[in-house]
Amino acid sequence: MSARYTLFKINDFAERFHIPKLVEPIERHYNISPTQMAPVIVVRNGAPVLEHMKWGFVPQGAKDTNSVFRYKTYDAKSEGIFSKNIWRDAIRETRCLVPANGFYEWKSTDEGKRPFYITADQELFSFAGIYSSWTDPAGKEWGTFAIVTTEANDEMCAISDRMPVILQPEEEHTWLNPTASDINTLYDSMRPYDKPLRAHQVGFEVNNTKADNPKLIASI
Repeated sequence: MSARYTLFKINDFAERFHIPKLVEPIERHYNISPTQMAPVIVVRNGAPVLEHMKWGFVPQGAKDTNSVFRYKTYDAKSEGIFSKNIWRDAIRETRCLVPANGFYEWKSTDEGKRPFYITADQELFSFAGIYSSWTDPAGKEWGTFAIVTTEANDEMCAISDRMPVILQPEEEHTWLNPTASDINTLYDSMRPYDKPLRAHQVGFEVNNTKADNPKLIASI
């Protein structure tokens, strides 16, 4: 599963994702982790807009956010996503793009888990995401999201057996389209990435969720 990612190359963000106007500012981050606020792209009134939501899907009606870590709802496995109660409405009705420049994955070795940083052929790309609206006990409404994952492609298999779904730019419009509900079409977008990925080992500082600086992505 993927539990950290980056978003720091944002100069052409609005143009890349066809957003007419950026209302909310975007901050650069090198270690976005579950329960943190992060930018996602959704469709409102027929147009893509940027919103900030908490990473970690919390279904409407939940009493608290404990499920985020207990059930690891920051990731949603593509296998069975249309049938599992927690995901089946969101995958059909509330999909989003999760912008990123890269992500981290941990490889199991005899010496323990080693963090790697992975990038794609797209400098600024999007993960397939789903989101929910959750009202906390105090009555405040939050947007929460999960990143859809799939089986690893050939390059990722050397590190992990899972990877986030990385969308091609031409797939993003369909993924965001709230009227697109054909299972076969959506499943076709949730396949392992078929373009080159680059991975290099990074330092253990990334394990600290409070760490957030450019040194985290440096190769060691």
